[in-house]
Amino acid sequence: MNRREAEQLLRAVRETRAAGEPAALATVVAVKGSAYRREGTQMLVRRDRTYECALSGGCLEPAVADAAVRVIDTGVPALVRYDLTDDSVWGLGLGCTGAVDIYIERVEDDEATNAWLAVLERGEAAVEVLSLSGSSGRLVVREGAVVGSLNERDLTNHVVARARERLRARDAHSSAESIAGAELFFLVATPPPHLLIFGAGHDAPPLAQLAWSLGFAVTVVDVREAFLTADRLPGATLVSAHFSRFADAVPLTPDSFALVMNHHVERDQESLRFAVESGAAYIGILGPRSRYEKLLAGLAGRGWEPPASSLSRVRSPVGLSLGAETPQEIAVSILAELLAIRRGFGGGFLSGSVGSLHRPDARRLVARS
Repeated sequence: MNRREAEQLLRAVRETRAAGEPAALATVVAVKGSAYRREGTQMLVRRDRTYECALSGGCLEPAVADAAVRVIDTGVPALVRYDLTDDSVWGLGLGCTGAVDIYIERVEDDEATNAWLAVLERGEAAVEVLSLSGSSGRLVVREGAVVGSLNERDLTNHVVARARERLRARDAHSSAESIAGAELFFLVATPPPHLLIFGAGHDAPPLAQLAWSLGFAVTVVDVREAFLTADRLPGATLVSAHFSRFADAVPLTPDSFALVMNHHVERDQESLRFAVESGAAYIGILGPRSRYEKLLAGLAGRGWEPPASSLSRVRSPVGLSLGAETPQEIAVSILAELLAIRRGFGGGFLSGSVGSLHRPDARRLVARS
């Protein structure tokens, strides 16, 4: 789930609790073949079968809601497989080629559940471990704390170690794992990706708004305070700072994505310098390649010539080749590139691909004669 989905889920949990209504949480724990969403996707189901968030394109939800109501009434969790290839069951002509395992449990008011909801609220990194094989207990593992128990000390210690390995992995993802005969699901939460935009001009609002809708934490930096308003840039953190104050005022880290689009040569030069020296994972420069080269030449004239390895993180021109012209189209081009890079994809056309569309190592192209 991205940050916006997590917020929607949290709102629903708060509302059901405030109303004293029981609810269930359904989690995709395994996918075989092709499916709409991947492991870790969640939805909340109320007793009246209404729900928040979605696990598929709309075909699974009614069946999951029915199963969730049974879980709400009995309090007994259920692991249910939905084989979308069996049209004798679905009768919908779906044409899907996958099976999905969904773990459904009642939303309780226990320490571990509340710890996990707090993790989602704060946008922290953590792993929730769910037992899928009938043994009791659950864990919420953060780098420096563990809440809950699997009621087996040796198993708990082993699982905590495995959860922390996932926390430290750059490509951490949710998946099931068998440990000492126990079937467990590791549900991974990561902080939202951070996008920092240097420049609040006319092309910044559509970019910031689209990034926010995709789950990014967005920061916009500009020296022009009149451009930094909540109505122009809703959801974004707004930083008014001259480039001489970047070191103290601008929250750029090695995990950040940075975009330089001040439309002002000196501000772009200093933004580029700051982004490179910060070690930001991705640095995009708006405009043609010749403008980027001009920025570098100007910086070199002032004695700043970073090693080529530092500039390997710079993307110029920024974005995918979509023929984008308007600010809205440019925003799509840039955000498409950011998503591809973040998930390890090349950003090319999907046509002709076989294998999983969700794992870059599984994508293959059909050979062309």
